[in-house]
Amino acid sequence: MIYWVLKATLGSLLWVVYRPQVEGLEHVPEDGPVILASNHLAVTDSFFMPLVVKRRVTFIAKEEYFTGTGFKGWFVRTFMKAVGAIPVDRAGGDAASASLDTGKRVLSEGRLFGIYPEGTRSPDGRLYRGKTGVARLALQTGSPVVPVAMLNTGELQPIGKRIPRIGRVKIRFGPSLDFNRYRELVGDRFIERAVTDEVMDALRALSGQDYVDEYAAKFKDKQ
Repeated sequence: MIYWVLKATLGSLLWVVYRPQVEGLEHVPEDGPVILASNHLAVTDSFFMPLVVKRRVTFIAKEEYFTGTGFKGWFVRTFMKAVGAIPVDRAGGDAASASLDTGKRVLSEGRLFGIYPEGTRSPDGRLYRGKTGVARLALQTGSPVVPVAMLNTGELQPIGKRIPRIGRVKIRFGPSLDFNRYRELVGDRFIERAVTDEVMDALRALSGQDYVDEYAAKFKDKQ
């Protein structure tokens, strides 16, 4: 309930201020489980993408967002719960497994699950190598993958800027990708890599970003 109230109130304000320009929204099915695989340019991607989708979108969020203290901690925790984010401890060794289990649960309920295959925000606006979690999720659940390109959120909210500057947000959805032909090959790391690369290639085509065949987190560690 809070999700829809927030979307109707704060969402309406964001629509007026940022006037989202959306292409390809018809590619998101009206019902059934769907994985929305998006590039990741800004913190506000998790606000603007669900804003333009009629159905509820569920993301995972780091556990720290739900454990803060004081007024700020309460506000962040309340907001994350209201927008449908699910806390996952990404610091432990089983972080990937916990994220995958969460995604499978959401999809088993016939819902939309949003995921950033790069695993983290792009450090420089380029598209980085995808992690294979998106492939495992698609193969294990049989859910279609709809690629989503955030086109200019990184320009409106550069790294270090808390509040995005005013500008028209541009988002592009691509045709869904069906990987059911590989259902019998769940667990094959070569197939998972191939499926992930196909998703990333679709994102590259939609977004026009330069592609880097390296994990974004690894690139950040070198900086």
